[in-house]
Amino acid sequence: MESAVLLFHTFLLRPYVFVFLLAFLFCAQRLLGWRRTGLFFLVTWFTAFACEASSIRTGIPFGWYFYTNSTMDRELFIFGVPFFDSLSFSFLLYASYCLALFYLLPARDNPEAKAVNLFQRNTWPALLFTSRVRTSWPVLKLTVLFFTFIDIIIDPLALRGERWFLGKIYYYPDPGVYYGVPLANFAGWAVVGLIALSGYFVVDRRLSPASTHREGADTAMTGNVLLGVGLYYGVLAFNLGVTFWIGEAQLGMTGLLIFLPLSALLFLRLLNRLPAPNHIPTRIPEAQDRP
Repeated sequence: MESAVLLFHTFLLRPYVFVFLLAFLFCAQRLLGWRRTGLFFLVTWFTAFACEASSIRTGIPFGWYFYTNSTMDRELFIFGVPFFDSLSFSFLLYASYCLALFYLLPARDNPEAKAVNLFQRNTWPALLFTSRVRTSWPVLKLTVLFFTFIDIIIDPLALRGERWFLGKIYYYPDPGVYYGVPLANFAGWAVVGLIALSGYFVVDRRLSPASTHREGADTAMTGNVLLGVGLYYGVLAFNLGVTFWIGEAQLGMTGLLIFLPLSALLFLRLLNRLPAPNHIPTRIPEAQDRP
């Protein structure tokens, strides 16, 4: 009963986390289906929780850091780790995964996609959600990169939590060179992303393909991948907004400069102005219409 009350208080204390979590569930079930979405969430949450529980006890993989426990009476902690903290890794990894998919999934040849009007659906690349690509090494590596990149904004902001509604929930005994964050922390994020997504890929390959995820469903898959990309930029915009709000202009400008080239490439991909990673002809044999 006490845990249930603390979970309810966690929701009241961290509503923005649960908003992003609900957005993740909505976006992911449209692209992956409920079964894969649930597995993605569980694999990522367990990996992140295990790594956080390990790091506050051994310094592996994030380096040494400690929770202040100042909110222990107002939110749920599990083995010394705030529940909301490890929970957030799931939607951050999924959003990073969709961003990587948007760059690397092959697209059908669409002669009508030569226009530059972004608001016409047929200008988008018609992505093919193939198992051969979606569980590939390039997607894994690019996802881990994007996953680690977004923490460049998140962790320095969280470290200044006493200046906004997060609160002072943790600290590093030896502050790092990047706005107080040790470089080991970013290595830890890469480890979590690598382990969690590799584990999910193993599960994905073992599951039977769902009829809603045929390669022929290119238009639906493009829109659903873009929903995940929108989630990535939604989280990024939230963190950058809070960063500027608390007066950390230098940190905010650093984040903007880091993500500006990525956003420019994203816009070019939306306009079909980037070379396709793997050209797929318009007509595909029936035997290839399955993930």
